[in-house]
Amino acid sequence: MANLMERKHAKKKRAASGAQKASVAPPAAGRRLRFTGNKAPKLPDWPTRPDDQRVSVVIPVLNESARIASVIRHVKRSPLVGEVIVMDDGSIDGTPEIAQAAGGRVVTSALLGKGSSMEDGVLEAQHDTLLYLDGDLSGLCHDLVERLAEPVLRGEADFVKARFSRRAGRVTVLTARPLLRTYFPEIAHFEQPLGGIIAVRKELLFKLRFENDYGVDIGLLIDAASVGARLLEVDIGHIEHISQDLDRLGEMATQVARTILERAAALGRLRLSFIQNSRERDRMRRAHPEHILARIGKVEKLALFDMDGTLLAGRFVLELAKRTGKTAALEKYLDRTDLKPETRTRRIANLFRRTKRELFVETARTLPLTPGAVEAVVGLRKLGYRVGIVTDSYHTAAETVRRRVFADFALANILEFRHGKATGVVTLAPTFRSGMTGWRAYDKLNAVRFLVKRFEITPRQVLAVGDSDNDVGMLRAAGKSFAFQPKSERVRRAAKRVINDRLDEVLEWA
Repeated sequence: MANLMERKHAKKKRAASGAQKASVAPPAAGRRLRFTGNKAPKLPDWPTRPDDQRVSVVIPVLNESARIASVIRHVKRSPLVGEVIVMDDGSIDGTPEIAQAAGGRVVTSALLGKGSSMEDGVLEAQHDTLLYLDGDLSGLCHDLVERLAEPVLRGEADFVKARFSRRAGRVTVLTARPLLRTYFPEIAHFEQPLGGIIAVRKELLFKLRFENDYGVDIGLLIDAASVGARLLEVDIGHIEHISQDLDRLGEMATQVARTILERAAALGRLRLSFIQNSRERDRMRRAHPEHILARIGKVEKLALFDMDGTLLAGRFVLELAKRTGKTAALEKYLDRTDLKPETRTRRIANLFRRTKRELFVETARTLPLTPGAVEAVVGLRKLGYRVGIVTDSYHTAAETVRRRVFADFALANILEFRHGKATGVVTLAPTFRSGMTGWRAYDKLNAVRFLVKRFEITPRQVLAVGDSDNDVGMLRAAGKSFAFQPKSERVRRAAKRVINDRLDEVLEWA
């Protein structure tokens, strides 16, 4: 996967050739800090003061309809602002429409997550200085843009972070500050290290790594310090920000701590292997269905999609085998009807031993989506559905696809990684299991039964979409079911309707 700098050059080349601007390219996957010792490389020489004296405001949003218009109108009052870019993560509450009406340029993110949206915003920005804001802010000072951007525009700083007064953040006090004092004392004086309100030189961002979780803001701060950027913190007064519940704060603390410790390890400040193992344990925990579904909330209507051949215009494991030179070996097990699904799954997983996790993610990010996949998922969510991916592939791939199409959850087999490489050990998706033995012991039908019971709904409230024989049980059980470009007559008969063109045709019957 190309990094951000490579994507920048590719975009310039397309623009020079007169190509029509396409949708935002997917952000780089698996990029790592470009240093390994105690000293980081310094920034190249560049003009102290940017020649371009305008600012691109970038606002990542997800369902921020209550406040996004006021934030946009507020910053557009500043003569320094040349554009306002709203990076949308599949909002279903009207946020994109409201933002556009308020004068923002709305761009759909390539991948769900604030970090990915921030990274996409770099490529969309037309000016040399970026100002990142959240879309749920209120109480902003009248000269917010000037306070943050002018130090960069005057050449006094490369990276400016906002300091503001409000009730002390628990994650900042209990997690970020102690770890910064231990591993990064040079930036421990920042009062709001986790704040997402920053002004920064665009060229600097091409040297930084964007996490795609709550670690993104502290990660950027550490990276900027590590490459020798001039840092500054400025006061912007008091702001109001929507607070998070305790469970969400716990997740935030975990991701912030991991980001700090990973960067400390990359600088030789602790052992990297320990942090990688911690990341894998946490990933395994978060991949468990009970953890996933506990965050869904109340469900009135449920939509379930197969991944391979349905959301993806291709088959993940085939593409992964192609990239790893395992195509011939895979053919020995793929679609073997004489092997039980559990046996086949374990043997295939063993083929990919020692394959880097980054390659799993990159493969899932670059396989083309089926036409209408994003529109189908977002459209169903607007109609009140909770949307999930149910696949017998690997959770690492399914979670990546989930973010690409903006679905609510993904249920899949859990492949173990150690030191960033697959061990070949796979935990079969618990939701696919039943108390039976034999061929029906592992089936998507069991997942439907599990979810119906878990969410206290009936099968009539379930919509399902699939394309192959392993989807038959799910299609038969759902109240509304669609065979998308069915691979067999059995699949066609199992579904209530057949779709052959675009996946978002399901919206006509939802």
